[in-house]
Amino acid sequence: MRPTQLLLRIFLVAALATAGASLASAQAPQPQVEKQPQATEQASVADGPIEQAAKALEKAKQDLVALEDGVRQKGDDDDALVALAGKTDELGRSVLNISVGLRPRLDQIKNRLGELGDPPKEGQPAEAEIVTTERNALTAERAQINAVTGDAETLSASISKLGNVIAETRRQLFAATLLRRTDVSVSVIDDAARAFVQEGSEFVQALGSWLGFVLKFKAFAFFAAIFMSLVTALVLLSGGYRIFGRYLQRKETDEQPSYINRLSIAFWSTLIRTFALTTLLVTSYFFLNSFNVLRPDIAPIIGALFGAIGLIYFVRRFTNAVFAPKEPQWRLVKLSNRGASSIGACLLAMAIVNALDYLFGSISEAMGSPLVLTVVKSLIAALIIGFILIAASFGRPMLARNGDPDAPGRHWPRGMAIILRVLGAGLIITALTGYVGLARFVATQLIITGAIIVTTYIGLLSGKAISRSETFGETSLGRFLQKRFKLGPVAIDQAGLLVGMCISAVALIVGIPLVLLLWGFHIQDLELIAYRLLTEVRLGGISISLVGIMTGVLLFAGGYLLTRWIQRWLDSNVMARSHVDLGVRNSVKTGIGYLGVGLAAIVGVSAAGIDLSNLALVASALSVGIGFGLQNIVSNFVSGLILLVERPFKVGDHVVSGTAEGIVKRISVRATEIETFRKQSIIVPNSELINASVGNWTHRNKMGRSEIPVSVSYDSDPQKVMDILLELVNAVPVVLRNPEPHVEFLRFGPYSLDFELRFMLADMGDGLKVRNDLRIAILKRFREEGVQIPLPQSDVVFHRQPDQVGGATPASKAPAKIEDVSETSEMDDEAGTVRRLRGKSADGNLKG
Repeated sequence: MRPTQLLLRIFLVAALATAGASLASAQAPQPQVEKQPQATEQASVADGPIEQAAKALEKAKQDLVALEDGVRQKGDDDDALVALAGKTDELGRSVLNISVGLRPRLDQIKNRLGELGDPPKEGQPAEAEIVTTERNALTAERAQINAVTGDAETLSASISKLGNVIAETRRQLFAATLLRRTDVSVSVIDDAARAFVQEGSEFVQALGSWLGFVLKFKAFAFFAAIFMSLVTALVLLSGGYRIFGRYLQRKETDEQPSYINRLSIAFWSTLIRTFALTTLLVTSYFFLNSFNVLRPDIAPIIGALFGAIGLIYFVRRFTNAVFAPKEPQWRLVKLSNRGASSIGACLLAMAIVNALDYLFGSISEAMGSPLVLTVVKSLIAALIIGFILIAASFGRPMLARNGDPDAPGRHWPRGMAIILRVLGAGLIITALTGYVGLARFVATQLIITGAIIVTTYIGLLSGKAISRSETFGETSLGRFLQKRFKLGPVAIDQAGLLVGMCISAVALIVGIPLVLLLWGFHIQDLELIAYRLLTEVRLGGISISLVGIMTGVLLFAGGYLLTRWIQRWLDSNVMARSHVDLGVRNSVKTGIGYLGVGLAAIVGVSAAGIDLSNLALVASALSVGIGFGLQNIVSNFVSGLILLVERPFKVGDHVVSGTAEGIVKRISVRATEIETFRKQSIIVPNSELINASVGNWTHRNKMGRSEIPVSVSYDSDPQKVMDILLELVNAVPVVLRNPEPHVEFLRFGPYSLDFELRFMLADMGDGLKVRNDLRIAILKRFREEGVQIPLPQSDVVFHRQPDQVGGATPASKAPAKIEDVSETSEMDDEAGTVRRLRGKSADGNLKG
């Protein structure tokens, strides 16, 4: 791998890796969308779909042969192998599309042959000639499709095999590059010194000639490219400061910042500022190259220079964010001030050595210098980094036990010091023994990969800290959201969980591609991985498309929101203005809701690429379990649909069931909510309302009859009582006059004359108040007219028992036996005197 390309990929991936997935997903469906109609049109004009598929397979075979030749010819060029791998993957998808395109026609043929049936056997009546002809034609066409499909499967296997060969070749090439050994001797160093002098003079001459040419003929394009790059970077940087400004700068007045603030500022300041500089460098290179300012020999050097600047800046931002040499209260690790400064300086020095190594290597490659010069440069860089690691292991960076950052620090933990010395000595020994490429690779990973991993880990810690319960509300962003949208504690806590997940996702999306690029992957590899991850995740024989699933979820959400909008619009504009009954409005809203959600679910599942026909087998396998385990749920669901369609009662009706009496508040597919007059909500399963008797006081309308029973004494005039009751009820405005109120003389009671006042009301909801007012009026009028309301009467008989000798027992000591009798006359008995007692049966008080 050339150093220039590696450095550019390291610092451009923040923009390219994110765009790679979207680019792959945007480009991949185009052949299906654009070429399919073209193929169909050609097939309808010239050949059939089978002939078109056969021709496409022949072309694919030729392309496969060309790719195999390319792999054999360019097996030592990793960049060429990456390009061939991309073409191989694209060829495999096109062959798969050929096979998939023939499946609908094959299914049609199978279904038609099933309808025609088998040909008649010997001794059976002959079938019609047209049937035989159609069967033979369909059988022949099926054989052709099977043959083409078989060729496609064979070709797909060959393409997969070629992809595996390319991957294995790249692995071997990577290992050979790392383990390539070069003799290190005095003569080699002497040759490198002479080559370095010659390279320096050639580079100065080439740079001077290029600058003279640019300033004389390309000055406007050069300054325009620089200006546009600066504008782009400033726009991104200013936007980042406007959105994340409070997370980019540390407050000097904050003496004890919280852990979450330290994490957030460390992560976002490193990420956003590095991204802004990377954007400036990328756009500068892009505009300079687009305006033809860069010559072919200068372009890789400028690219390596931009990469070196980006690398040094990233490590500088990383060390400042994590170690905070001058601000110990913002430090993320327990180091002393001197230790933080020394470790940051060591990391920055190693980054500078690595960046200069790649820059000088790019210059040597552009100038055509001997390979020995690049080897010696990398050797020197590896030795310097090794000595820096060994020197750092003897430092005392750890925070003192008393916690004072200004105090002299403590030594490294013993294990850490040993690791640093082993790494430093290993780099030195590896480089001196001739494995310069391996030493150079390890040195790069120690610095850049370590910094990226730690930054990603800080991002994950930040997301985890913000996601903690009751933490996001204490941040400035949480307080802003609470004030702006008036969110409660639960809502702001859920928002914190979402924000934490987004921060973790950003850290992973940025960190993982960078690490993969450092370990030998190319941009094309990441694009291919992203495309397969988003479109072709395979679990056994099932292919899952994450893009399809996301599209299905978005379509379902859109259909759900559209359904809710239609419900609100119909309810508030159409039915409300038409004065439609509340129950009808509820049924229409519920029905539209179920229909819309069902259609949205079907559209979402279809868009996700899930074949509903594949679910038939699963549904049949689960039908028995559903029948037994979910029969009550299914019964309630069907009963709910019946209630919504037949509407035996609706929302607002006054119903009486075996378990509750009250007003219907809500009818859903599983249960109905009934609110009692004591404001208790009772959830009744729909199946009980369907299978049991339910009384509905307001089924047809709200009109109903109300009764008031009245009892008077036997001394009262019945006609006068009836006249009083009718007079009082006719004075009530809400009582209907048709049918008119009337009084029924019901019976001669045991101690009263019983009447019942009956009248009709337009709304049974007014019955309780009307009856209450009428009872008060009746009581007042009866008192004025002298009509008595009798009390319940009962006769109690006391039997006095004689003593055993025959004499009478004193009254105070005689046991008494109480007996109720229905007669009201006085009686004499041998046991004693019977007194008739009157009393109130309601409270049990007796009256003599």
